[in-house]
Amino acid sequence: MDIDLARTFLAVLETGNFVRAAERLNVTQSTVSMRIRSLENSVGRPLFARGKTGATPTAAGLRFEYYALTLLRVWEQARQEVALSEGFETVLSVGGQISLWDRLLLKWIPWMRKSLPDVAIRAEVDTSEGLMHRLADGVLDIGVMYNPQAHAGFVNEVLLEERLLLVASERRSRAPKDPQYVFVDWGPEFRQGHSQAFPELETPALTVSLGSLGLHHVLENGGAGYFPMRIVRPYLTEKKLFRVARAPEFKRPAYLVYSAEQGSERFVTAVQGLRYVAALESER
Repeated sequence: MDIDLARTFLAVLETGNFVRAAERLNVTQSTVSMRIRSLENSVGRPLFARGKTGATPTAAGLRFEYYALTLLRVWEQARQEVALSEGFETVLSVGGQISLWDRLLLKWIPWMRKSLPDVAIRAEVDTSEGLMHRLADGVLDIGVMYNPQAHAGFVNEVLLEERLLLVASERRSRAPKDPQYVFVDWGPEFRQGHSQAFPELETPALTVSLGSLGLHHVLENGGAGYFPMRIVRPYLTEKKLFRVARAPEFKRPAYLVYSAEQGSERFVTAVQGLRYVAALESER
C-alpha cells in the first residue's frame, strides 16, 4: 500500500477534517479526498463518515488506525536501516518503560557505544502494553518492562528484581492500617501479593499508579507506602523515612523481552550487555 495513503488517513483521523489534513500534509483537499477514496476502495469499507462538521471515523476506520500506525513505524524503521550512514552496519531498536531507562538503559547505551560502535541505536519509551505491540509488529528488537504479556515466539527473561519496602514518615507508623497509607500500584504481581499479605485492609484513601507521585506525597504530607529500596535508601539514611517493622517485602521483576528468532552475533552481545548492567544495578 502507498505509504502516503496511511499518512493521509492518520492526518484526517487526527484533525477530523479533510481541509485541515490537507494543510498539514501541504497538499490540496482534492488530493486528500482522492487518497482516502483509494484507501477505502482497497480495504472495501468506508473509513470516514463525511459531514458538514468534518470527517468522523467509522468502526472500520477505528480498527484501521492500528494498522496505519504500524505501517508507518515499519516504514520508518526500514528507511533508517536502508539509509545507514557509513560506519554503521545495522540498527538496534530498544524500548523501555521510563523508570527502566533511568535505571538500566541509560547506563547500557554507553556500554553499547564502546562494545558495538558499528550499531546505531534507536531508543523508545512506552508502557508495557505499547512495547509488546511494537515487539509483535517487528518494530522493536528489545523491550525492557515490568509487566510483559505472554506472547508466542518471544522470550520473557527476568533481568532484575527490585525490593519493595514499606516505609513511613513516622518511626512508629501503623501502616498499612494508617489512614495516611498510600497504595502505589506496582502491577498485578504486587497487587496479588499485597492482597494476600493484608486481606482485611480497607480501601486506601489514596491510590496512585506512579511511584514518584506517591513518594512525593508521603515526603510532603506524611504517610506511608511501598517503594523500591534503591529510591528510598537515601531518605532512610537521612531519617526522613523509616522502615515499618515486620512488614513484608515484595519483589518487582523487570523483564527483558525479545523474539526467540533473534540470534545475530551483535544482538547476542547487546543482550549480554543488558544482563551485565542489570547485574551491577541489582539490589544487594
